[in-house]
Amino acid sequence: QVQLVESGGGSVQAGGSLRLSCAASGYTQRPASMGWFRQAPGKAREGIASIRTNVGSTRYADSVKGRFTISQGNDKNTVYLQMNSLKPEDTAMYYCAAGSLLWLTPIQALDGSFYNFWGQGTRVTVSS
Repeated sequence: QVQLVESGGGSVQAGGSLRLSCAASGYTQRPASMGWFRQAPGKAREGIASIRTNVGSTRYADSVKGRFTISQGNDKNTVYLQMNSLKPEDTAMYYCAAGSLLWLTPIQALDGSFYNFWGQGTRVTVSS
């Protein structure tokens, strides 16, 4: 059973930065895809970034492209989300997700139903 633990959330002013971490453990086979999702109050869950762990290919939602960067640690057990130029509309609960399969299309990369395992989330609040 894959376990995912997010950290790094917090409160920041608009224009600031945060880096989220997601530590993966408990797997017999390393997840093929890792993603970051977020859900703001009253809104649907949004896939914002994903990485294919074998080669490091990435995909981003338009809402965060150019501001957020997903990466993985050298040991491939940790995935990061560097968030720069944060905006109040980035305020949400952020979740890490892991998938057993490699995503093949941008839609799959950011589709929550493609992922098998989820973390508990870390809250990000951006004030204006």
